[in-house]
Amino acid sequence: MHGFYSADACDLNEFKAITSRTVDPTDIPNATGAPNNVPVYDCAALSAMLSDTEQRRFLMAEWAEILHRGAGVLVLKSACTNLAAIDRATDVFNGIIADEKSKAGGGADHFAAAGSNDRIWNSLQKLCEAAPDVFAEYHASTAVDAACEAWLGPNYQVTAQVNLVHPGGQAQQAHRDYHLGFQTAEISATYPSHVHDLSPLMTLQGGIAHVDVSIESGPTKLLPFSQTYRPGYAAWRRDDFRAHFEENYVQLPLSKGDALFFSPALFHAAGSNSTSDVHRMVNLLQISSPFGRAMENIDRTAMCKTLYPVLLRGWQTGELSEPELDAVLSSAAEGYSFPTNLDRDPPVGGLAPQTQKALMKLSIMAGASLESVSADLDAQDRRKLA
Repeated sequence: MHGFYSADACDLNEFKAITSRTVDPTDIPNATGAPNNVPVYDCAALSAMLSDTEQRRFLMAEWAEILHRGAGVLVLKSACTNLAAIDRATDVFNGIIADEKSKAGGGADHFAAAGSNDRIWNSLQKLCEAAPDVFAEYHASTAVDAACEAWLGPNYQVTAQVNLVHPGGQAQQAHRDYHLGFQTAEISATYPSHVHDLSPLMTLQGGIAHVDVSIESGPTKLLPFSQTYRPGYAAWRRDDFRAHFEENYVQLPLSKGDALFFSPALFHAAGSNSTSDVHRMVNLLQISSPFGRAMENIDRTAMCKTLYPVLLRGWQTGELSEPELDAVLSSAAEGYSFPTNLDRDPPVGGLAPQTQKALMKLSIMAGASLESVSADLDAQDRRKLA
């Protein structure tokens, strides 16, 4: 039917033609190359661009074009340079996994058999609560911040889930991700075609490698350019499309601290861990547009209160630069003014009420006390209530 997609109407030959494209080097002038059709960027070499507002926008535009109409995936080498912070976060995550398994037997995966891996849902808030100093160091990556902003604009909302795949862990099935990727085929088919176009614009998928991820340990299997197949949310469950994926996917090894970002519409799947000794830990980032709905509920007010003393100290001692501070705040605080109660929370001096993120940054710049900031955060929350 015109205006809607159905699995039966999806054209495998069209999909094959789309996914047989190759990356044009002129489209990725700041990349070091595109092995297996995946553009790769050296964040150390790009530090000057990332620190200059105009050059940063050129780079973000390049990344956005890749995610939208290009390969649909990119790798940022050394996106997180503080490897000690990654190691400390790994220790925290392993502790959380052990604790949760002892209490409830652990969590399941969306697209893999239960027992082949360990999951931490809402690893964002759990890391913040367990070790706010580690959280601040871990999320102070200006490269990750730029990648998120490139696709979603400022004031994006981070959620995260740790995936730990043990030796022998099996691969996922090929799929697309949130929003429409997490609906049944029947429900997905009820949304008009233009909503299928909209869905991947509302989120960005990513992951930060906590260990060196060899091909044998099963990095994400990717099918470049597959996100450009418009009926893909209707097609990804079909056996012939999945067979084409399995025959043509690519994988790239990652080093600890590397980050992978891809469109949620890209056909992808975690790989099998065929090693005997690598426990493949990746912190999966699902970043949402401020205009959409994130998959997980996050108590960002609690996170802000927990982080405030760490961020205030980091700012006052110079350990956190302003771009790093902005990156941490973007990962933790609510950056959008709505929804709210406009009777109690009217716009003052602008078109929208103050955001939680703005309140936090102004308080840090002013050196406000934790007690004062906590009261301001609570008052802001009360104003938003219906």
